[in-house]
Amino acid sequence: LQKSVYKPMLNAWGFDILISNNGFGAGIFYRREFSDDFAGFVNLAISDVKDDAEFERYDPYGNSIVPYKKNRLMLLPLVAGIQYRVFRDDIVDNFRPYFTAGIGPSMVFVAPYATKEVTSGPGGFTLTQYNQVEFFSSLKYGQAKYTLGGFIGLGAYFGMEKGSLSGINMRYYFVPFSNGIEVMEGGYMKNFGGFYITLNFGSLY
Repeated sequence: LQKSVYKPMLNAWGFDILISNNGFGAGIFYRREFSDDFAGFVNLAISDVKDDAEFERYDPYGNSIVPYKKNRLMLLPLVAGIQYRVFRDDIVDNFRPYFTAGIGPSMVFVAPYATKEVTSGPGGFTLTQYNQVEFFSSLKYGQAKYTLGGFIGLGAYFGMEKGSLSGINMRYYFVPFSNGIEVMEGGYMKNFGGFYITLNFGSLY
């Protein structure tokens, strides 16, 4: 009899698409299956961060600006975690739900959004004007701030495991900064997490 040469594909890598109230983000991941129920992963993502107080306005020329916004922020969490598959014996293999949690260093990149210009006129009249800094130009003036963050969530993979991996998960990120970071003028955000829907697309090997 010929011996089987089948080897299970325990590793996977791919990319994520993140959707949240702040807009869209993207990421990459590596996943390793340790048993039928447990898997570990490493994930790096990048997404925009906004303050709830932000509101967009347009000038007569159609240019948009957020009044009183001082800095634009980007969140880059690097997370290592685990996935625990649930209902393995009760649900068919083309739908594989799991719980997940992760922790790791997170970076918030802070770059100037606008410059403030105050001009004085006769009678003590003052005019405050905000001049928006172009996105790529602002990056060279930015600085990185670091903290420890993580997330908890649940999700599922779809389809049979035949070389590709696709799924969806819902995560709530915790990214605290005790001293806060100024986004709107005079307003400091202390938590840069939130709820994310993440789509996963990868390859098994």
